[in-house]
Amino acid sequence: MSRRGRDPRHDVLLEPVTIGPKTLRNRFFAVPHSNGFGSHKPESQARFRGTKAEGGWAAVCVEISSIDPESDRNPVPTPARLWDDDDVARLALVCEDVHAHEALAGIELWHSGAHADLSPGRLPPGGPSQLPSDAYPLTYPRELRREEIGWIVALYAAAARRARDAGFDIVYVYGAHGYLPTQFLSPFYNRRSDEYGGSLENRARFWLEALAAVREAVGGDCAVAVRIGLDPAGRAGVALDDASAFIRLADPLVDLWDVNTSVIAEPWLDMRPSRLAPQGFQLEWVARVREATAKPIVGVGRFTSPDTMADAVRSGVLDLIGCARPSIADPFLPRKVEEGRVDEIRECIGCNVCLMRVLVADHIACTQNATAGEEYRRGWSPERFEPAANADRDVLVVGAGVAGMECAIVLGKRDFRRVHLVEAGEDVGGYAAFAASLPGLSEWGRLVDWRQSELARLRNVEVLTGLELDARGVREYGAEIVILATGARWVQDGTSHVTHDPVPGWDQPHVLTPERVLAGEGADGRKAVVYDCEGYFAGVGVAEQLATIGVQVVLVTPHPVVAPTLDRTFEGWPTRRRLEQVGVEARTETLLARIEPDGCVLDRYGRVEWIAADVVVLATSRRSRDALHLALLADLQSSALEGVEAVYAIGDCVAPRLLADCIFDGHRLAREIDTPDPATPLPVRREQTVR
Repeated sequence: MSRRGRDPRHDVLLEPVTIGPKTLRNRFFAVPHSNGFGSHKPESQARFRGTKAEGGWAAVCVEISSIDPESDRNPVPTPARLWDDDDVARLALVCEDVHAHEALAGIELWHSGAHADLSPGRLPPGGPSQLPSDAYPLTYPRELRREEIGWIVALYAAAARRARDAGFDIVYVYGAHGYLPTQFLSPFYNRRSDEYGGSLENRARFWLEALAAVREAVGGDCAVAVRIGLDPAGRAGVALDDASAFIRLADPLVDLWDVNTSVIAEPWLDMRPSRLAPQGFQLEWVARVREATAKPIVGVGRFTSPDTMADAVRSGVLDLIGCARPSIADPFLPRKVEEGRVDEIRECIGCNVCLMRVLVADHIACTQNATAGEEYRRGWSPERFEPAANADRDVLVVGAGVAGMECAIVLGKRDFRRVHLVEAGEDVGGYAAFAASLPGLSEWGRLVDWRQSELARLRNVEVLTGLELDARGVREYGAEIVILATGARWVQDGTSHVTHDPVPGWDQPHVLTPERVLAGEGADGRKAVVYDCEGYFAGVGVAEQLATIGVQVVLVTPHPVVAPTLDRTFEGWPTRRRLEQVGVEARTETLLARIEPDGCVLDRYGRVEWIAADVVVLATSRRSRDALHLALLADLQSSALEGVEAVYAIGDCVAPRLLADCIFDGHRLAREIDTPDPATPLPVRREQTVR
């Protein structure tokens, strides 16, 4: 029974759906996505997926799983693998964890084809035709011979049997994102003139043969699924007409269709961040193939609202609500819908830090959900908190940015007697609120909104704004534990990673920081230079903000491209296109050598240029606001903090970093506040294979 009374509009989301020989208990489907754990970290993989099953997802899928060593590509992110019995044993742990919560386990059988750029045998990859990979231009495939095509079909069948033996319920023959089945189906890749090329029926032949082999291999033990990617531009992927025709051809072999928009060289088509698209953005394309099949369809689109999900089902476009990023941000989303706790859903903000971390660090992280990826190695759950051994203390958290808010929430849920979260400003949110005020980033405000809502539910936590505390104020406050979350500021003098020195001329009234621009300064300027050394969202955001109010903006950066960090979140190219559309001129690989009263001196490889500017914005680096922390540490060491047992710092107060890392830092300290040395993280559990 619902704890609060479920909204009847959401009842449709809790209906069972049959796919081939299997039945899902509701319409919530955690689609395949990478987390960096692959098969080499089986415990982390299992607990990450099992947490979603515990949270109510009726199906939980593992990421792409290569069917043979020669099918792999660049190993970042590391995929899962189904090469042999060792992989079966490792991935069986996932099935056990998922089945323990009455959910179905799914896996994608994957062959990279022409994109397999790091073959362990150092062989050229195999593809339908010898055309350079659009993902890795220096990678040229060999054209697969007929007998090689047969071998690959046999590899799909063997991998399917391994998937069945591991305990998977749903086996994908995966083709989206430009991998081998799509390479055969798409004329962009396939220029063959034999029975595997030319007409649609011929181009579909490889995928159909692989499907038939997989279906025969699993018998009636598994549902067979296909993920197909539509290319809205009809260039590098599968055009709409071809997709519909293929679905009709393959329908007798398929139990579930997973439809998205995807092209390997343009990943933002389906993994769009919030600055590019609202939730449900793929529905219009999925709707166009709906008439091609009566089989269940699952689709994605960064769904966060149960109302949007229910509308998608009632409209007939989707049978199952597919989620990747929203299921990372809140693995318990389905259970909260079922129990009428929609207001507690931790909504995805669409920042794509999850993708950045998988691609760069090979370990998933989430800005909203600090426990993502930590389920095994730290034993964390997003919904379970143990009472602290020192919960009889009072805690003062100074600074109500998202690090301080997260810390206060976890402390409250760990049953501390009293937690006071004190903020000098009139509003909470800190740097997250700053980010959310930039063009296109309004959904980042969910970081603040969700935490405000959680804080309001905790009777042992009080939030006080408009109260600035100095060292004396902290001493007199009466808390035994003090946590500083005072954040960081953009430096005024332009110190950056390039020179570690101030920019000459920084101390003039027309030289601003990003915070000052968002506070309204610089709006009356005619020409502005934005000097962006950080290369993430702030510099480009301020440039766009000024340009949209009529200021002529030149964005100067020492980086080879504008905002290179955004390429890791799949925002780079669309953001650079947007800047051009609003009239921002970009100067890359260029240094700001000097600021003058009416302009700037630029230096590009020793070639000096002067440009006019009556506003200069320095988005160069940030510096911690740690003076209070250092003063309190000195007082603590000299025994001047009577009654205070410990002083800690979290988030940007320690060092400027990603919002995801700030939130994690606050969460971790609160989780470990009763350990012998909370300032030092506890060791994580490592996964090692011993033979």
